[in-house]
Order: sequence, then structure tokens, then C-alpha cells
Amino acid sequence: MSLRLFELMLWAAGYTVVISAISIVIGLGIGLLVCAAKLSPNRLLSLPATLFISFFRGVPLLVQLLLIYNLLPAVGISVPSVVAAVVGLSLCTAAYQAENLRGGFNSVPKGLLEAADMVGLTPWQQLKRIRAPIAFRLTLPALVNEAILILKASSLISVVGVIELTRMAQNLAASTYKPLLFYSVAGALYLVICWTVAGGGALAERMARVGRA
Repeated sequence: MSLRLFELMLWAAGYTVVISAISIVIGLGIGLLVCAAKLSPNRLLSLPATLFISFFRGVPLLVQLLLIYNLLPAVGISVPSVVAAVVGLSLCTAAYQAENLRGGFNSVPKGLLEAADMVGLTPWQQLKRIRAPIAFRLTLPALVNEAILILKASSLISVVGVIELTRMAQNLAASTYKPLLFYSVAGALYLVICWTVAGGGALAERMARVGRA
């Protein structure tokens, strides 16, 4: 493989990481809102959140991407394919992150909340000082795992015209007639990226344990 072709593969890998990172961050923000709605006793909030989670967890990501890519122009919204890809990835991961966060918030020991009530902490203070830190610490492994899954699932965004790592490998394999070489390089790059994310997650978990101690 020439240096130029390897640089193209590295560029595509970096582009994949950027798109995935943006989608994960946006998805986390949406997921927090959906989680709050799902935990609300108000059915007007919890029911739409339940439907949102059910749809984006129940429909394959490939179908979601195709729906969003074709739906936006149909309603008069013209956006680049990469924007449609980010929207699709963000909404999909938001549904999974909302459920992860909901599990974390539900796992906060009731005794801590009762003690917080006894010392006069307001609901906002309880959320800021007790519920949110514990929930994020409990769900950190699941959130890291979701980030890795989105990184790998980003290979599907090529169906809406985004040239990410997998699509670049396909293009180079077709033009050079060396599919084994380029798919092997793509697989190795995905592995390095996922190892890096997993290592960062493990480090964050250790830091959280140290901070707790």
C-alpha cells in the first residue's frame, strides 16, 4: 500500500471518529432529556419518551438512516448527507443512553435520598450532589460500551453518501483490486480506535473510584 492510500485511510478513520464523537455527545444530551421525561410521573412526558426509546431501539439503524435521509428533503429541509448521518446516529444512541441513564438513576440508594431529605437538601441539590454523580458513575461502563457500538455502527452511514472508513476501504479496494488489504487495514484501524475508547473508559472508571474514596 502506498503512503498516499494509507493517508486516505487515516483521514477516513479520523472522519469516522469526529462524526461518531459528535453524535455521541449530542445523543447524550438528548438521552438526558429523554431519561428525565421517562422518569417523570407525568404521562404527558413519560409516554412520548417511552415511544421514542421503543422506536429508535426497535428499528434497525440502517432503516433509521434511510428514513431520515429521505424524510428531510421531503419536508423541505435540505442538508448535507453528513448532517443526516449525525442526526440518525444521535437519535439512535440517545435512546440507548436514555435507558442506561434511567437504570443508573433508579439504582441510586434510597437511603441516600432519604438522608438528603432529612438534612434539607432541595431536589436540585440532591440531583447535583447525589443522584447525578452516582448515576453517571454506575452507568459509565454502559456509556463507554455504547460509544464503541456507535463507532462501529458508523460504518452504516455510507448508505447515505458519507465517505467514512468502511466506504473509503470499499472505494480503494474496488480501484486497486486489493480488497483483503484495505479491509484488513480498516479492521485494524477500527480495533485501535475501539481499544483507545475502552482504555479511556477504564481510566475514567478508575478516576471515579479514586474520587469516591
